This record gives sequence, C-alpha cells and structure tokens, in this order.
Amino acid sequence: MSASKLITSAVNIHIIGLGVAAAAPLDTPALAALQRSGAVIGSERQLQTLAAALTPEQQQYPLPKLSQLPALIEKIGAQPNVSSVAILASGDPLYFGIGRWFSQNFSRQALHFYPAVSSIQAACHALGLSLQDVDVISLHGRAQVTIRRQLQAGRTLVLLTDKNSQPQKLAQECQHAGFPESRLWVCEKMGYAEQKVREFSVAELLDTDSTNAPHFDSLQVTVITVMGAGCYLPRFPGIPDTDFITDGESGKGLLTKREVRLTILSLLQPGPSDIGWDIGAGCGSVAVEWGYWAPKSQVFAIEHHRERFACMQANCERFGVVNNVTAINARAPAALAAIPAANKIFIGGSDGELPSLLNLCWQQLPAGGVLVASAVTENTKMILQQFYANLQDCAERKTLQVAVSRGGELAGQLLYRPNLPVSLFQFNKPFNKTAQVEGQS
Repeated sequence: MSASKLITSAVNIHIIGLGVAAAAPLDTPALAALQRSGAVIGSERQLQTLAAALTPEQQQYPLPKLSQLPALIEKIGAQPNVSSVAILASGDPLYFGIGRWFSQNFSRQALHFYPAVSSIQAACHALGLSLQDVDVISLHGRAQVTIRRQLQAGRTLVLLTDKNSQPQKLAQECQHAGFPESRLWVCEKMGYAEQKVREFSVAELLDTDSTNAPHFDSLQVTVITVMGAGCYLPRFPGIPDTDFITDGESGKGLLTKREVRLTILSLLQPGPSDIGWDIGAGCGSVAVEWGYWAPKSQVFAIEHHRERFACMQANCERFGVVNNVTAINARAPAALAAIPAANKIFIGGSDGELPSLLNLCWQQLPAGGVLVASAVTENTKMILQQFYANLQDCAERKTLQVAVSRGGELAGQLLYRPNLPVSLFQFNKPFNKTAQVEGQS
C-alpha cells in the first residue's frame, strides 16, 4: 500500500508483544500503554494471559480477520473518551508478527510498538543457536512446498509452522530433496510450564509404523539442520536443464537452456520489489529460476500451450516457488490487462504478436524498467532489430548473441556440438528522456 493510501487512525494504536509465557511479563512502557487503552483486541489465549492486568472498564474484542480490523478500530475510535487501543501480539510484533501488517496499512504517526521475546528467539536460546547463524522462515499460511528453496546442505532453518507443516511433513520434504541425514528439533509451548524440546532424525519422524509415533502441540517451532548430498535443488544460480520437467525428453522440450537463461536474468537484474512478466514462458525455466533466487519479487509467467503450461506448474511446485511465481494459461497480449503492471519484462515467445507486444510492454514500462527479448529465427531477430533502431534516442539499448557448444562424444572422441545461437536484446527505460517508440503516438 502506498503512503498516500495508508489509513489515518483517530486513535493511538499500541501493538504490544506478549513474549512466550503463560502470564505475559510486560515491561513498564508496555504495561502503561495497555492500562491507558480504552479497548484491547487479541485472541482468546492472549486476552487470558493478561486477565489480571485488564480492568472491567476496558472493552475486550476478539481479533477478527485482518480485512475486518480497520473497521473495528474505526468503530472503537468513534466512541467518546477512547483515545487509544491495544493490539495484543505474539512475541515480537515486528518479527514475523502482526506489526508488519500495521506498518503496511496505517500511517506511522498512530502506531506504537512494544517488543518482547518471540518463540523464534526462545527456540534458539533453548538450542544454543545464534540468531545471525540461522535462517528464519514462516510457513504459517503458506504452501508446504515453499520450504524447498530453503533446503541446502549446511543451513539451519528455524520454521514457524501451522497445521499443514507439521514435523512429519517437513521430514518428508527433507527426504524428498535428498537430505535424509537432516536433524529436526521440535520446540513446543515455549515459555510455558509444559515446554518441551525434542530432537528427531528424518527416519524417526517418517516411521509411521512405530507404536510410539510422536505427537506435537500446535504451538511449536521446528528447527532443521539440513544434512545430506541433496538432489535437484540448486545451491547457486544455474539450474541444470535436466532438473526441469519438460514437454520433451530430459533437458529438452521448450525450455530456455541454462547458459541463455542466466544471461537473460543477468540482463533483467531481478530485485526484491520487482514485478516481472515472463511472456511465452514455455516450461517455465526462466520464471522458476527468477522466482527461486529473488523470493521477494512477483513473477507472472504466461504460456498458452496447455502441455507446456502443465510442465511450468509442475516446475513451480518442484522448486517451491508457488508463492511468488504465478503461472497463467493464456495468450499475450490479451492476458496482460488482468495482471499487475511490471517493471521487469522478458519476452521469450510471442506466437506472432511480437510487434504489438513490444510496443505495449515498452509503453507500460515505468522509468527505470527493463525489457529483455530473445530471438532464434531470422524473422524474430529482424523485428527486434527494427524496435532497437526505433528506440535509438529514447532508451539505453544492448544486444548480444549467445552461442553455446556442449561437449559430447563421437566414436569415443570428445567433440563440441553447437546449439542454435540466441540473440538477446535489452532495453532500459531512462528516467530523464521521453521514452516513446518512433512512429507511435
């Protein structure tokens, strides 16, 4: 939400972290903020932890869905003699908590934050782990497969989980990705009298025949030390072609090959806040690699061919990029009107619509945006060369050709077989020029 669309609240909003304890140990500033609030909003469990600190005069409200929370705060603020409201948060409100949502939706002047120890910190302290040495990931409300892009040998992951990402399912992901030697620690009800920390191997968690199969409290954090050789999940940019699911034999089909794919991504320079389009995405190798290494970007991959689209969907799940890569089975340019505007665009296929696609994409591209297109056939190359010439005075342009020969054997001897060369064109829209295509109004 942009700054101009942030909600201006009539009351002060105090977001108070409760820490990890059966009775919240509030410090002096947090307790003072709670006591001067005319209304308190929290879950049933959170309100219970503060029962002794709340007065009969303070209104108590169960925490609604976030979409309904602004209306509730507005309703509270309209009441006489209510100048502030307290929002109860688990642990540290601004560390994988509700505080981020408030910062994104309300003007800063009304917000006041009060941190406390989170379950993440409590789990790390229980295991003697330094926070700077672990990677914290939230699977709460997210697809379980998103953990796949985090599984790399040597990493220690601290996971916020929900009912769909329990330890047994996380062990399955470790096994599937080639990390069966991994160790998992399940930290339950941290800060409570019933606190429990248990260590498991992947095999122990997957032993469904055991009469002593473990059960876990829903209030838990799982820590994984990833160990093993791994299989298809990459450690570094450049996913092998054979690791993708395609509409042809292994490593073939309509797939942008690794060397060309990496050059395309280097020209696009993906960033954390980017919105990208991959037009004519084929089996999705560019979109998947883009989304894998830039997890905070949003990529919309458009492919009209049904079999290739199915391969792209399978690859998104295989590499765990289902949250930030959206696969769209449609034709461009018609499909572009229904998705967010992009600042990074790759055109890999056009189905005969390249001239109109180039003009449409360039016109909607914001200043500082990047458009990259590829060509294999001479006809496509000619269209891009003409577009390149038309933008001579209103764009920063670059073109190069990638020609790759791969090693093979003939009669027992090493030789190099050339792939078809691919021409790449990069167009950067500057901040200080009129970026108008020649001949276009």
